[in-house]
Amino acid sequence: MANKEKKKKRNFLGSLIGGDMFVSGAMLRKQIGMIVLVVAFTIFYIDNRYTVQQQQLKIDRLKRELVKWKYIDLTRSSELMEISRQSKIEEYVQKSNSDLQTSTEPPFVIVQYKNEK
Repeated sequence: MANKEKKKKRNFLGSLIGGDMFVSGAMLRKQIGMIVLVVAFTIFYIDNRYTVQQQQLKIDRLKRELVKWKYIDLTRSSELMEISRQSKIEEYVQKSNSDLQTSTEPPFVIVQYKNEK
């Protein structure tokens, strides 16, 4: 019995290496389902990898764009802070020849009490 198994293994290996199994077609017909499954998995793997690479490229591009917009926001914010300083406002008012002046009196708070009923 062990002799027959060795002969089958040797016969299978010999037919695989020699290419006899592809000529006869019997072995190929038996394994057609497995071959189709391997090809389908290979195509699925390649497609999945391509999709993931495309998504990673998009994520990297969006991260770079986000950093760019953060810098633009920081620049605009600092420009607005500079423009809205009291000294800049006073300078603008003087240049425009307006009659407005800076108040010399301190501000006061108006308190309003609610009537309880």
